[in-house]
Order: sequence, then C-alpha cells, then structure tokens
Amino acid sequence: MMFPSEMTIMGLLQRLVLRIPPNFIQTTASPPPSTTGIPFLRSSTTMSASSTAATPLDTLFNQKKSLRFKVKKELKSMDPVLRSQEDEAIQRIVLESPWFKSCSRLCAYISCSALREVDTYKVLSEILKAVRKKLYVPRVEDKNSFMRMLNISRIDDLIANSMDILEPAPCDAEGNEREDVMFASGPVDLFILPGLAFDKSGRRLGRGGGYYDTFLTKYQELARDQQWKKPLFVALSYSSQIVEDGVIPITPNDVFIDALVSPSGVIPITQAANEMYV
Repeated sequence: MMFPSEMTIMGLLQRLVLRIPPNFIQTTASPPPSTTGIPFLRSSTTMSASSTAATPLDTLFNQKKSLRFKVKKELKSMDPVLRSQEDEAIQRIVLESPWFKSCSRLCAYISCSALREVDTYKVLSEILKAVRKKLYVPRVEDKNSFMRMLNISRIDDLIANSMDILEPAPCDAEGNEREDVMFASGPVDLFILPGLAFDKSGRRLGRGGGYYDTFLTKYQELARDQQWKKPLFVALSYSSQIVEDGVIPITPNDVFIDALVSPSGVIPITQAANEMYV
C-alpha cells in the first residue's frame, strides 16, 4: 500500500522517464570484466601504447649512441705510440696551415687525455706565444648545453673543473672578468673543434651534450647580425675517427664543419676551406 506522498513521487518519476529522448540513453557495451582485479581503462591503454612508440628522431639518437660506443671503444684500444705520432702530425699540420697562420682571433678546445681527444697543447702554446693572435677557450657553465668561450693569455690561466678537465676561471688573477667571445669587439676567424667521429662531407659526431653545436649556432647568428664573415670550423681527428660518408646520423641541431685535419693532412670540405688554399 502506498501513501499519498509516495504515489505523487512515483507519478513524477514516470512522467520524467517518458520525456527523456530515446537517443539520450547510452547503449555502449560495458567493458569486459577484469580478470586481474585491475579496472579496465581503454583510453589510458591506448595512450600508453602511442607514447612508447619510437619516433624517427629517437631512432637517429639511438644510432648516434651506438656509433659513439663503437668509436670510444676503438679510441680506448688505440696504441699509445700511434696516438702520440698522430698527435704530433695533426698539430704540425695545423701550425703550418695558411688558415691558422692568417687568423688573428680564434677559439680552440683544450684537449683532455681521459677523453682521448687529439692533443692541442702545442697548438695552444704557439697561439699564446704569438703577438697578434687572441685565444678563447671553452668553459662549461651548466648541464644544459651552456658553454662560453673566454679569453686567456697563458696556460696558467686554466684550472681543473669537477671532471678534471682544464678550463679558464671566470676571472683573471687580478679579479677582472675574462672577455667572453660573444661580447668581443671583432669577429673570430677560426674554430678548432673536437669530436668523436667525422666524415668527409662535414658531418661531426660530438659526445652527446650538445655544447658545441649550441655554441656554434649562437655564434653564427651573432656573426650574421654583425655582418661578420663566418669563421672557419676545423675539426681535429685521429685516423680511426673518420667514417664513411652517411654513417653519422644527422639531427636538426647539428653543425657541419668546413675542414678536417687528420694525420694524413687537411681535408677541405666547403668552398670557404678550399679558398684558404688559393
């Protein structure tokens, strides 16, 4: 038996149901019951599958990583006597090259034996002894690919950082800030660059931090804004670091080199490098 108030409520509900459009009622089948006790989440499962799929860029970075591993292994097994001979030959070629002799401002890396980079000690020493050459060397500021090139006037200006790699202190012995090449009054003529692998088309494989590619891109932008001539990008390479053309994968931020110096001589790549020999 229903009381009057209950009858009134039931009547209202019946009238409300009759007014609901038929297509408003969902007819989608319920998800299958879980056999593991975990709720069924159709949309999140689809998102997870798409987010883990490798992109073409991921593939290129993985190829670079694989090539770095291979080259590092070859450098580690390089005979010390051969390494010393190639260091001597490469530095002699640099010092005798017209593009080195004619430059007045240049940026050069400070070689690290632990990283098995081509030695630059003799080149740096000759630059610092020269009256009309100004040298800038790298200082890493953070782990976000931020690197500066600061002016030094002697080898003693270098100190070991946390990774035991030599770099300039931000201030000189008198407490004055060193000149940053990005704020120099004139252009740089030459960059002497390190790397792990190179080819004869100008591709360069770094160590994966992006420091040099980022810096070189910024400096090229500065040179364009100031209407300066683009500096020559020259890399130093052991014989085992030169690979076949096309082996080094290319990603959007990679900067190509103009010339490559190996123990066998200079390999000019761009027109700018070839013009230095005319």
